[in-house]
Amino acid sequence: MTEQVPATSGAVTAPAERLGSSADLSLSYESGLELKARSQWAYARMRFLRHRLAVGSLIILILIGFVAIFAKQVAPHGFNDQDLVNIAAAPSWDHPFGTDLLGRDYLSRVIYGLRTSLWVAFFVALLSTAFGTAVGAVAGYYGGTTDNLLMRFTDLILTLPGLAVLLTAAAFLGQQSQSIGPISISQPVMIGLILAFLFWTGLARIVRGVYLSLREKEFVEAAKASGAGDMRIMVRHILPNCVGPIVVTMTLIIATAILVEAALSFLGFGIQPPNPALGSLIAEGNVGGLGYWWLVTYPGLVIVIIALAVNFIGDGLRDALDPTQRLRA
Repeated sequence: MTEQVPATSGAVTAPAERLGSSADLSLSYESGLELKARSQWAYARMRFLRHRLAVGSLIILILIGFVAIFAKQVAPHGFNDQDLVNIAAAPSWDHPFGTDLLGRDYLSRVIYGLRTSLWVAFFVALLSTAFGTAVGAVAGYYGGTTDNLLMRFTDLILTLPGLAVLLTAAAFLGQQSQSIGPISISQPVMIGLILAFLFWTGLARIVRGVYLSLREKEFVEAAKASGAGDMRIMVRHILPNCVGPIVVTMTLIIATAILVEAALSFLGFGIQPPNPALGSLIAEGNVGGLGYWWLVTYPGLVIVIIALAVNFIGDGLRDALDPTQRLRA
């Protein structure tokens, strides 16, 4: 014989039994079971923090920046203070980086030179990034004749022999302060302008390519249909999608600007005394030869550390801002 099952046991469960009581729902809400959406920047921040080398380089660069900003408080001696007892002395406890041929503490001179070199590098990066982004955005968005004119001008700048142009311009314009009407431009600013004139071209081509690919997307067509103007579409809708390449390229420009400025100063065409700079310190120390190795070694090591730190930060930002890595975060 088969067992009879009551009719009330088999069938449809009441809604309250399926979903649980309101007390159970509130308890699950309070326990943190709800899902929170993460923004694109949250994913980028998480990916960057996982890049240990980039995070460590960022900390080092921040510390170097604070040392450069507060050079007067950090440097143990003045930039031109002389210790006539220790002339051309090797590194010691009193002078960790030694002294130069005039008895000046080289650690203090490196700290002051760090301020000028970093300022020029960031000035070049900001100026060239702003100009290159503007040129690339206009060329890529409008296309046609505008694109051809701007890109041919960019190609013209790219064909110029960079070292020859830098040496010539620095020799005529960068050796002293320049006056344009009532405005006086200091030597570091003039060197920065010369470097920025040649460094914006690569970023302009990158931004142009991104704008060319995005201007035909659906969200741009929707913005046009809603009545948005060209400037609003370029800045508000397309530019945020270019942040990754722009930031990464900007970090590379910083590293390149530091190296090029140091090379110009070493060759005698960059920042000259009394303005301190790491490249000019290497040029001054080179006069002493191998007998005074510390005069070249320590400024050179500082330049290498800054360049490596900036490049590692750029690698971390490139990985963090890559949209294709979002699913792996």
